[in-house]
Amino acid sequence: MTKTHQYYVYVLTNKANAVLYTSVTSDLKERTWKHKQGENEGFTKKYGCNKLVYYEEYSWIQDAIEREKKIKGGSRQAKIDVINLNNPEWKDLSEDWYD
Repeated sequence: MTKTHQYYVYVLTNKANAVLYTSVTSDLKERTWKHKQGENEGFTKKYGCNKLVYYEEYSWIQDAIEREKKIKGGSRQAKIDVINLNNPEWKDLSEDWYD
């Protein structure tokens, strides 16, 4: 049996859509929940980044990390463009994931 791996590159923002945070995880639902609960000390907690506005799924961690670096290395406008293309209303893509 072949084990399937899933890795995610994701972008969070805050209520005002003013700050963008990009990272990688193997459990997007759990990681997003931790951001929403303020469990992750540092940047996301400080700036209230708990709204998932973009993510991509990968089978290989190397691909996810490469994409994360590309997104992080791009301009703020490039990040905004990717979000606008895929989620023009900047909806919280995780809003119906939790009870």
